Amino acid sequence: MTDPIYAIGDIHGQLKELQRVLSLIEADGGGDARIVFLGDYTDRGPDSRGVLDLLIEGQRSNRPWTFIKGNHDRMFEWFMRDYPQHEAYLPVELYWLHRRLGGDTTLESYGVDFGSRNRMLAVHEAARKAVPQAHIEFLKGLDLCHETDALFFCHAGIRPGIPLSRQDEEDLLWIRNEFHEYAEPHPKIIVHGHTPVDQATHYGNRINLDSGAGYGQPLTAAVFEGSNCWTLTDKGRNPLTPES
Repeated sequence: MTDPIYAIGDIHGQLKELQRVLSLIEADGGGDARIVFLGDYTDRGPDSRGVLDLLIEGQRSNRPWTFIKGNHDRMFEWFMRDYPQHEAYLPVELYWLHRRLGGDTTLESYGVDFGSRNRMLAVHEAARKAVPQAHIEFLKGLDLCHETDALFFCHAGIRPGIPLSRQDEEDLLWIRNEFHEYAEPHPKIIVHGHTPVDQATHYGNRINLDSGAGYGQPLTAAVFEGSNCWTLTDKGRNPLTPES
């Protein structure tokens, strides 16, 4: 029997949803199940701090968990540097603390009050005092990808035609159209998040597990045996097959 591996889509500060899908995984595969987290642990949802606390606790307990870096995780990490660094991939009018991106709710989960601070450096100073160093180190240490014989896990996707071993960090964190529109087979099935869809979707050459938790929709957990995939529900496994 193929050793199963599980994956969880973009969490975005939704601690209760994370706890729910971890319970589904434990019911299906036991407490030592291998899990790949696809990134975007923070922003938009109400408890980014609680999400990172749970993931770091699992890491410290030596659970077989793999943590992929998402673009939101890098934005948080870069903001927490000695001098905050802006994500150049974004439009000039957007910055991590903008409500559209959700960095404001992340810092609120650490008790940072924006009401009395109207300058970025004042918010940054308060954040540096409030965010535990262990959280910053966790963000710094995230992986960009993970592979099995049949699967390639990353946050956003890959650039078609480039070997998996030579994928660029910017594409792994940010790519959309060039990846989504490519219908030919990749070297392996790409398992990703980053772009919300109504429900987890299998496109034949890629599987998107971002089911919109950042916008209040249910978080998705899936299990893979080789290249076969199922999503997990409270009633068990539900086959996820390519769209016709």
